[in-house]
Amino acid sequence: MTFSGGNPKPERGKRPAAPGAVEAGSPYELGPSVHGKSVSEQVHTAGRVKDCGTTWEFSWPGVYFEGRIRGTGLGVVIDCAAADYDVQVDGATVATLVTPGDTTHWIDGLRYGEHTVRVVKRNDTPGDTSTFGGFVASPGGAVLSKPAPRDRQIEFIGDSITVGYGNVSGTGDCDTEHVKRNTNSDVSHGALTAHQLDADYQINGFSGLGMVRNVAGICPDVTYRTYYDRALLNVDGDVWQNPGTWRPQVVVVNLGSNDFSDLVPGEPWTPDSLAVAYRTAYGEFLRKLRARYGAGTALVAVGFDRNAEHVRQVVAARNDIGDSGVHYWFLDQSGLDFLGCDGHTSARDDRAIADRLVPFLRSLPTGW
Repeated sequence: MTFSGGNPKPERGKRPAAPGAVEAGSPYELGPSVHGKSVSEQVHTAGRVKDCGTTWEFSWPGVYFEGRIRGTGLGVVIDCAAADYDVQVDGATVATLVTPGDTTHWIDGLRYGEHTVRVVKRNDTPGDTSTFGGFVASPGGAVLSKPAPRDRQIEFIGDSITVGYGNVSGTGDCDTEHVKRNTNSDVSHGALTAHQLDADYQINGFSGLGMVRNVAGICPDVTYRTYYDRALLNVDGDVWQNPGTWRPQVVVVNLGSNDFSDLVPGEPWTPDSLAVAYRTAYGEFLRKLRARYGAGTALVAVGFDRNAEHVRQVVAARNDIGDSGVHYWFLDQSGLDFLGCDGHTSARDDRAIADRLVPFLRSLPTGW
């Protein structure tokens, strides 16, 4: 695995100078439509992206872009100074781009032939918008038509546990920079669950936020629900435009750890008023999801830590009014080491959680 970050980079669309390299007029100078294909034609994604024509903009963690090329190399056209990305070719990670900036990152030395390529955003950067411009083939190669979408779709809604906060750290003692470099949403329990089920997925996670209250009472004017509808998290009023292809059969909601973090002096909540507000908001959120996705989508509400009993009550209330498609799942913490940053789940824990969640999802009436 190679790491790219902090080193001088070539201009966008140009390879680093090398003996015999072509500059002006080279195919390396051309944009993602060098083979006549737009980004939407050459790239498959299930993530929340804003289609800007020649580029896609995005914010949420875990967004991935999948394509196919023929040749011995490829370029990844990207503009992001905030997040990190893994580049995977034929299922193996060949580079990790650390805050790559505005560049085309080249992968060379592939055997000549057809290859799959996948670029995935590792961490959450809600204060920034990132841009993806597609893939470029090396001279003599070609960008092929995009892979077909998967038949199954899962949406994961949650906080830092859903993001995979600091999950590859190996220690709970982390500063801000360590958290950024050691968060990998691609090995979060949601991503691993989707991989086991051969499903496309969204990781719509936002660290620190809750249903009605955020961790330690921070930012009291916003909650997770403020941002849920957005594609670009840092753009007030933004609303993601579903292209009509996102119709998840399963939506997993895990919100509440931050709501029930310890109250701090000066907050307006009492334990009782917080619990009532949380259950009310949760019920409203489930109604919103039901209206958005219809009766055929299974909604899974996760009980975790202090929120478990409240979530169970919300699910029971939905079932009592006839919505049998809402299901309760308790996230069993037994055997977890919580060796992610700041006491979060580790990558090992994420694998364990996925191994427990997959059988439950298979048991739902989705035909999986």
